[in-house]
Amino acid sequence: MTSQLDVFRSLHHVCIVVHDLERSSAYYESIGIGPWHDYPPLEPYLHDLRGPDPEAFLQLRFRYAELHNAQLQLCQPGPQDTAQRRFLDTNGEGVYHLGFEVDDCDRAEQDAVAAGLRVKSHGRREDGSGFTYFDTSADGAGVVLEVRATQGGGNARH
Repeated sequence: MTSQLDVFRSLHHVCIVVHDLERSSAYYESIGIGPWHDYPPLEPYLHDLRGPDPEAFLQLRFRYAELHNAQLQLCQPGPQDTAQRRFLDTNGEGVYHLGFEVDDCDRAEQDAVAAGLRVKSHGRREDGSGFTYFDTSADGAGVVLEVRATQGGGNARH
């Protein structure tokens, strides 16, 4: 890896994979973390969705809460085979990924790949906004890294 890689400088969110979205968000809200908002449907990513099973990815459910310095996300995978489902089944509930805000998702993905990271999955909306997950399991990072961009004036969170 090169020290000149700047795509992981602006933390946007921490995503926790959970068994039960309602139970987890209720717990966090009971200790002052919230309010929680449902993430909009993931279908707009069908414009350019790449990964092991795009249909299974679309079944993921997300909620988010805005904190002062970042966003906290909860993800409940469906029964289908997704990376999030495998994580939950293997490790139990816990931090699945760290999401970083970038201006240009395509450029950030290119820079990260050039630095040696491997793309796990990738999704783009028609306006170019979207995300890329990087597989860091072989590198000992312990958590998936994500870059995300809301270019095109989008305000949706992921």
